[in-house]
Amino acid sequence: MAEQKKIEKQLSLPLKNAVQMSVRNMKVRFGRAIIITTSILLGIAFLTSVRAGNAFNMSLILNGPEEISSLLAVDIAEVNARQGWLVSLSLLVCIVGIINAMLMSVTERSKEIGTMKCLGALDKFIVELFLLESLAHGLIGSIAGAIIGVLTMTVVYLIQYGGLIFQIFPTVVIVKDVLFSILLGTFLAVVGALYPAYISAKMEPAEAIRREV
Repeated sequence: MAEQKKIEKQLSLPLKNAVQMSVRNMKVRFGRAIIITTSILLGIAFLTSVRAGNAFNMSLILNGPEEISSLLAVDIAEVNARQGWLVSLSLLVCIVGIINAMLMSVTERSKEIGTMKCLGALDKFIVELFLLESLAHGLIGSIAGAIIGVLTMTVVYLIQYGGLIFQIFPTVVIVKDVLFSILLGTFLAVVGALYPAYISAKMEPAEAIRREV
């Protein structure tokens, strides 16, 4: 047992190395990285825009002129329910896209994975590589998507209601929605990478090296 732990310690690479390799792989496969990040960006932008729109509506109902608040209050429940289904569907499509793109990445990198395993890389290290890459995609895509979603709805409501929007701007709610969207997008990106990471870690080195893409 002690000998096994010693061997594992020798073959384990520091997290810093995994981060460096993940960054390098993202640069080398920039097109694939753009596809994954864009998928997350679009899903989170839609989610954030819906939540920001709801925040604007509630703020207008509570703090806006009576004629506007009474008009918005009539349809808000039905609109929220419909938007909830659309958001759920968009996030489902987003996570399926992440899984598909990561599986294609595993196939493309099978020889690289096989070589690393032949050189002694542990399954844990292979999993770390894919999860770190997906974490980076999730953070970048979620931050960009959240910003785009808020800006889009701010412009839409500014066109509709003019300067009134700045008077009733729900800053606290918007900030919470942005943070929620970023955390959710990052979480979905990591979850979407779990299965592809597991597949890559369980590859037999010799078979992975022989595999033709």
